[in-house]
Amino acid sequence: MTSTGYPAARVVAPTVAAHLAAHLEAVRQRGTECTAPQPDVETIEALVDLAFWASLQREEGRAPRISLAYVPPGASDYGMVFERALAARPRALARLAPAVERPGIHLGVWREDGELRVWGATRSIPPLTFVVEVVEPGLLVLKHRRGDEYEKYGTVAVLAGDRIEVVDESGASLPDCPPLLTHLLGFDPAVPADGSVNVLIQLAVSMRAHGRGGSLLVVPEGSAEWRESAAQPIPYLVQPFSGLTDLLAADAEARQRPEWREWLHRAVDAVAGLTAVDGATVINTRHELLAFGVKLGRRRGSERVERVALTAPVVGNEAAVVEPPQLGGTRHLSAAQFVHDQRDAIAMVASQDGRFTVFAWSPCEGLVHAHRIQNLLM
Repeated sequence: MTSTGYPAARVVAPTVAAHLAAHLEAVRQRGTECTAPQPDVETIEALVDLAFWASLQREEGRAPRISLAYVPPGASDYGMVFERALAARPRALARLAPAVERPGIHLGVWREDGELRVWGATRSIPPLTFVVEVVEPGLLVLKHRRGDEYEKYGTVAVLAGDRIEVVDESGASLPDCPPLLTHLLGFDPAVPADGSVNVLIQLAVSMRAHGRGGSLLVVPEGSAEWRESAAQPIPYLVQPFSGLTDLLAADAEARQRPEWREWLHRAVDAVAGLTAVDGATVINTRHELLAFGVKLGRRRGSERVERVALTAPVVGNEAAVVEPPQLGGTRHLSAAQFVHDQRDAIAMVASQDGRFTVFAWSPCEGLVHAHRIQNLLM
C-alpha cells in the first residue's frame, strides 16, 4: 500500500512536538540530561502516518500490533540491530509484527539519509523517547517514556481514525485531582518514593487489560468503616494480605533487581485479577488486600447519590454534572455511592468496553467526581 497521507498526522504533529519540548525543558531544569533525541514536526507526522497505514495491513489474516520508537540504534545496550536497516514501509512493518508484538518490545526507527528506516528492535529506550503504538486498525496511541523504564508511559494523544483526543495536562493542577491522575498527566516530582501511586496505576492498567470489567476500592488503613457500605456477610473477606505491601517495602537496591520487578508484576496481576469476580475488591492505603467479591450498598442513614461531576483529561472536554446512571451500569453506580458514603476512599472501575473511571470525593465541589482516564492507560 502506498501512503496517501493521514490527515490526523498533520493535525496532531505540532501539538506532539510542543508537548515533548515542554517535558524536555522540565527534565533539564531538574538536572537530567540523559534523554532521547526529539523528533521534529515533520518526523512526528511521518511516524504517525506510517503507523496508521501499517495498522490497516494484514499478515496471515491478523492486524499488526506494534510499537515504533524514534531512537537511534546506539541508544540501547540491549537492542537487536539488523545488519541492514529496513525501509520503513507499512507492508514491511506488518510482516515484522508477529515477531515484536509482545508488550515492551519496540521497533527502533531512525532517519538515514533523510528517510525513516527500521534499524532493529529493543526493550530499553531512553527517557522522553517518542513512541507510536498501534493498538488495532486505525487506533494509535502517541506517548513518551517516563523517567522509570517500568512506569506507565505518558500518553500524549490517542488517534482513532479521524478522531483526535489530546491529553490535557492542565488537569493535574485542578483542586482535588487524585494523585493517581496527577502522576499519569505528567512528570510529577512529588510522587511518593515508596511507589504507592505507581502501583495503583499498574493495578488500573492490569484491570483494564483483563477485559472482564471490575471494581477496586482503596480505603484508609486501619479503618473498618467501609464494611458499612458492604452487604453482609462478605463472601470473600480475608485476613489482610500484604503481598504488595511487602514488595513495596524493599530497599532501593532490591528494587533494581529483575526478579523484584517480576514479583511486583505478578502481585499486581494477582490483585487485579480478583476484580474480575462479581463484586468489588478492597485494598487499603498500604495496599493490603482486605476482601473481594464485595456487594456494595448504600450506607445506613446516607442519602442516595443524585449527582456526579464527570470530566476527562482531554483537550476540549467540558466538565458536566450528571446523574449516576449516565456513567454506566451497576459497577459505576455502586462506586459513586460508595465514595459518596466513604469520602476518604477512592473507587476504580474498569468497563468491559475499555472505559476506566476513577471516583473520588471532591470537597471543593461537594460532589463525587468521576475522572474518565482510559486514554491515559493505553
